Amino acid sequence: MTGPSPALAVHRLSFRYGKTPTLDSLSFDVCSGVVTILLGLNGSGKTTLFSLLTRLFAPDSGRIEILGMDLHQTGSSALRHVGIVFQQTTLDLDLSVAQNLLYFAALQGMGRKEAVLRMTEELEALDLADRLDHKVRTLNGGHRRRLEIARALMHQPSLLLLDEPTVGLDIDARKSLVAQLHDLVRRNDIALLWATHLIDEVREDDTLLILDKGRLLAAGAAGELVKQSGKADLVEAFAYYRTAKA
Repeated sequence: MTGPSPALAVHRLSFRYGKTPTLDSLSFDVCSGVVTILLGLNGSGKTTLFSLLTRLFAPDSGRIEILGMDLHQTGSSALRHVGIVFQQTTLDLDLSVAQNLLYFAALQGMGRKEAVLRMTEELEALDLADRLDHKVRTLNGGHRRRLEIARALMHQPSLLLLDEPTVGLDIDARKSLVAQLHDLVRRNDIALLWATHLIDEVREDDTLLILDKGRLLAAGAAGELVKQSGKADLVEAFAYYRTAKA
């Protein structure tokens, strides 16, 4: 017997800028109910990968499947099941929290009643219900990030893509958001691919993908990868994999 298909399947994906290889034959799966963290330093290829996953770029070779649908062939039909938060904010600062979410819901073809219900659910889950009528401009960095995540979840996607979601946040806001994201995945049985360069955001039971210079150096449960490296912790293991497979 085989288990359910992954929400995201990447098969031998490659891409280059001009003559410079940026991603080199990446293959990995992202499954529902699992936090999958793509860990790599700046310039490792994380943002390029997200651009391919969202069809901003087209791969030179390889295949991307979302819920079993070939992204190249099905396009928007596949992306309808995806929620995305890019590194750079895309909120309208002069609209309120509610206005940002309802505008996004309208773009997704959601009716007003459904949109209000979904907005209430996501804002409560992310501790933003008391900010409903606040203009985004008045929110701090942590609240803005949570609002972007709430917006990405409005249409109840099966797959959530987060590109450096804690960038610019202070320690407390970052810690709170990391905990909320892990809880969200368990509660909603959603598949999460989370790109970061911050090792302390990784939990032992997260699925970890170590990316360096466009190559996938290691993949597996974070705790197991530490054991396999023979190192004391993930900081040392990360350095080990980058050096051993350079």
